[in-house]
Amino acid sequence: MKNYLVSFIFSDIADMLEIKGENIFKIRAYRKAARAIANLAEDVECLVKTSSLAGIEGIGKALEEKIKEIINSGTCEYYEKLKSEVPKGLVEMLKIPGLGAKKIRTIYEKLNITTIEELQQAAKQRKLRGLPGIGVKTEQGILKGIEMLKGTMGKILLPTALFLAEEMMALLRSNPAVEKVDAAGDLRRKQELISKLEIVISSNKPGKIIDGLLTYHRIKEVKERSEETLKVLLDLGIMVNFHIVEPVSFWSCLHYFTGSEEHVGRLREVAREKGYDIQKNYVIRIKSGELLYPESEEKIYGLLDMPYVIPELRENRGEIEAALKRKLPKSLEIGDIKGDLHIHSNWSDGLNSIEEIAIKAREKGYEYIAITDHSKSLKVAHGLDEERLFKQMEQIKKLNNEIKGIRILSGIEVDILSNDLLDFDDDILKELDIVIASIHSGFSQDKEKLTRRILKAIYNPYVNIIAHPTGRMLAKRDPYEIDVDAVLKAAAETNTVLEINSSPDRLDLNDEFARKAKEMGVKIVINTDTHELEGLNDIKYGVWVARRAWLEKEDVINTRTLPHLMEILRQKRK
Repeated sequence: MKNYLVSFIFSDIADMLEIKGENIFKIRAYRKAARAIANLAEDVECLVKTSSLAGIEGIGKALEEKIKEIINSGTCEYYEKLKSEVPKGLVEMLKIPGLGAKKIRTIYEKLNITTIEELQQAAKQRKLRGLPGIGVKTEQGILKGIEMLKGTMGKILLPTALFLAEEMMALLRSNPAVEKVDAAGDLRRKQELISKLEIVISSNKPGKIIDGLLTYHRIKEVKERSEETLKVLLDLGIMVNFHIVEPVSFWSCLHYFTGSEEHVGRLREVAREKGYDIQKNYVIRIKSGELLYPESEEKIYGLLDMPYVIPELRENRGEIEAALKRKLPKSLEIGDIKGDLHIHSNWSDGLNSIEEIAIKAREKGYEYIAITDHSKSLKVAHGLDEERLFKQMEQIKKLNNEIKGIRILSGIEVDILSNDLLDFDDDILKELDIVIASIHSGFSQDKEKLTRRILKAIYNPYVNIIAHPTGRMLAKRDPYEIDVDAVLKAAAETNTVLEINSSPDRLDLNDEFARKAKEMGVKIVINTDTHELEGLNDIKYGVWVARRAWLEKEDVINTRTLPHLMEILRQKRK
């Protein structure tokens, strides 16, 4: 599939247009098209061949021609022209928190800075302060942002890693010398950022496997090659390690490279106590020296009289001890989710109508959804004022009478303002089925102030959920400073639910805080915060966070039936 390639190029075009100061609607058109292509269930190359691109929202004739050009040549003339006009380093600067396209353009024009390294040096030498729109605070923020960005360099988001792994495994499966193939490592454990990919392959002809892999178009550099291993650097800057083993060793090798190192190390300690030695390609019965080749991962754990430990739990955070005591959590499944309670429609900054969203959610088997558009202070997102909110509520009532098989809840994502107040008064909020509160401004306030803002929302009787509670954007923005313990304590006291936001660049709460929330008796909701139909499928990322956090079905409110959910929501008001 070339969906990711098209999406990547369109996103890159949008970034370069933004730096050039082009028309905002043109920029949005490319971003919208990039999201649409990335979320397609179908192969965009097949759609080009069948002339079906016109049915994709946001893809007009001009973009359709560019997609065809990318499919046929791997790029397009317009993209190459922009790359010759906009230094690559300027696009990289967009990843620095707090540094927008306008400031990047100013820095480039005034100081001819074209790389992050040059930018960091200029900031350290205090050359940025005094430029239009840049003061001391902004300069210091740029330095802090660069440090954060460097901490995530060489890492990619989980969806990108999944896409690359699937692309490579599809190539491998087409090779008749391959018997089995699967992804291991951080990806299989569903970590939020992936630093390298581990692919395990079973075959009796490793030479043919390696020769086939070397035809993969994303390989930028071969780092290491042996009879059973190939290590390469991809064009996106991430390492991939291919491990080729005999078919009898596949499951042992998959388990070993799935890790984590800490989990495997602790498991080996337990194994030795029980008379076994776990190796990369087999298990040794120590007393007799017999080599065992388990036919599944379940049998590896079974040898040690333990139930299977799912990959998401393998971090040596007590899972081995829990398994030995038969006290592992009954991990959440994607099929347990009965609805999504954080969805944006085209009434604010979403792409789709409420009716379209409801029908799509019903197709997914959901029992309910909540429409939670932005509130009035978020003008950039066309937030709803009181009048438009009540009109939306009326439309939702009408649609609930017309659309069978799913219930639409009326809600709002109300801003927690910088002055601690909510964007709507209580007499408005009490009319809604569900209220989500979140912070979208004032991220640089101190810890005490930010914590107080969230606590004020938690103690409001009409606020059901705090969305993306730490405000982080993976590889873009650090979590803002809040007292998480105080937030969890208040949420537990007030029956306020905290969100695991499934948007793959948020995943907020993270697994560590979500597990702590469970231990403190705080209920969780897993939402997508989607602004488009295909984004409803992002729910899986939130479920994976929940599995890593040891959450079970009863810990998550949107696993409940509609009557039970409504009772949970009403509890807060009581």
